[in-house]
Amino acid sequence: MLIRRLALILVLIASPLYALDRSQVADSPENVTPLLNGQQIPDITLKTAQGEAVNLRELVASKPTVILFYRGGWCPYCNAQLAGFQPVEKQFTALGYQILAVSPDSPERLNEQKFDTDYQVKLLSDPTLEAIRAFGLAFYLPDDVAAKYREWKGNTFPTLPGSDRIVLPVPAAYVLDKDGMIQFQYVNPNYKVRVDPQLMYYAAKLAIKS
Repeated sequence: MLIRRLALILVLIASPLYALDRSQVADSPENVTPLLNGQQIPDITLKTAQGEAVNLRELVASKPTVILFYRGGWCPYCNAQLAGFQPVEKQFTALGYQILAVSPDSPERLNEQKFDTDYQVKLLSDPTLEAIRAFGLAFYLPDDVAAKYREWKGNTFPTLPGSDRIVLPVPAAYVLDKDGMIQFQYVNPNYKVRVDPQLMYYAAKLAIKS
């Protein structure tokens, strides 16, 4: 009887009905449930800095991809991370990769983020938090911290419809193949700690060889 009960529990856990719902917003960055190595990226739509809709799977199907999730152009740690990929960008393009950077910033705000003209990273907007939630990276900023952020930057932060709670992504980095499968992922709830671009390069290089 005990064995049958254990078997039933295992079946229920494995069932799609009990699959992890990553679209739920976590109560803290430590409790996010990000997509992991070997999983497929979701079928979602983002916007370019020009406001054009782009399907992420179609974009990834064109070439292997490094995708960075960052909190927004207002975040100095995020800007430093994006700038840190500039010196090694040609290493990625030599492998055939494209670099995408996704944030909740609107297309209009993306246009305010200025890069040198030879920097080919593609900034994408996720204003409805669809991608950030689908990748399991969304969390609610604590109310006391949110109050300080709003005092600093006003009402420029993303919220869900019907709520005034600020939702942010845990900064993350993924290496994807052309089939949209995750070959490598780095997710750190400490927003001050970002993955080294050279580590991402080595992961991307290994993914090409596999």
